[in-house]
Amino acid sequence: MKKLWEEITVGNMKLPHRLAMAPMTRSRALADGTPLDLSPEYYGQRASLGLLISEGT
Repeated sequence: MKKLWEEITVGNMKLPHRLAMAPMTRSRALADGTPLDLSPEYYGQRASLGLLISEGT
């Protein structure tokens, strides 16, 4: 469990730990998968985690 909180380099990004957040906005998207206007706010609220993996449409 100790390694979870160690720094890691992924490509050219140095991350403070090994946690990453997967895309979750699809549950808050339109029926065709288009993100709502709230997506930037959603990711902004979680930005302090470290690595956020967003989705493309």
